[in-house]
Amino acid sequence: MNDTGGQTGRSGAGRLDAAQARTVRTRVRLLIEITAQSGTFRKGLIPATRHLSREEATIITDLERHGLQVTQLRDLLHGGHVLIDDPELYTSWQFARVSHPRISSHHHDIDKKRYPDYGMRGFVVREKLHGRTRHGTWMQLEKTPAAFGAKKLPSVDDLRHLADYVVYRITRSNVGPWGLSRITERHPLYLSPDLGVPTSMSPEVAKSVAATLRRIEESDDTTAVSADLAARFPPPDRSNPAAELGLALSERGGRGLFGNSDIRVTQPPSQLVRDLLGRRPANPLTRVWPKEKDDD
Repeated sequence: MNDTGGQTGRSGAGRLDAAQARTVRTRVRLLIEITAQSGTFRKGLIPATRHLSREEATIITDLERHGLQVTQLRDLLHGGHVLIDDPELYTSWQFARVSHPRISSHHHDIDKKRYPDYGMRGFVVREKLHGRTRHGTWMQLEKTPAAFGAKKLPSVDDLRHLADYVVYRITRSNVGPWGLSRITERHPLYLSPDLGVPTSMSPEVAKSVAATLRRIEESDDTTAVSADLAARFPPPDRSNPAAELGLALSERGGRGLFGNSDIRVTQPPSQLVRDLLGRRPANPLTRVWPKEKDDD
């Protein structure tokens, strides 16, 4: 069993010692055994967990830390394509002596010279492949390792990898180490998505969203306030109401009650008001009672 630790710069708990590695491997083995009780897997999964390496356990633990559930672990073992909005995993999964550069067709929009893809072999993951995305890291488990570009003549594994690609083209399913998965690069498993990352909408979706927002605003203008008040504070005239979606507002920024008006703060509050608001109120429970005189 390989006890080689990861790089010291890996995210999460950092480098594991031997005792921690045994605990993590045992826990991951139990998770895989629970997952194997439902669904169809290729033969040999449970025996393979007995040889689970520290690197393999680290990867699954990192994915669990980012929200991977037991049912999703089945998709992972079947070769599902996983996205994680955590760029640090790209570096932390480059383990010494077991990771190697790989050539793949995944996420071709990334500069592969700056961010090359990496593979890693193991008894459970068989061939783990991972690389960078624009906002994080992607990974996928493959049934057959490949070394395209590393040597001139193809090996038997390369030919088997080509056969797996034919199966993918026919079934539209990734060929993972323990089954087939319809969770491909086009329909990935997304863990810990960064909701603050901007994304674009197709023209059809943008048109539908804008029409819906206009309908909601018109309904709010006629039902939320009286007609007289609505006439005094008309809604903003915006050509595209969907343009405001996803905009980050600082602190308590927002439209609010008078968000549609031209009211603006032109000067800071006076020093007197600032001093009054900054004073701590007296404690109402504290009171000085007059001292009683002693009876003669």
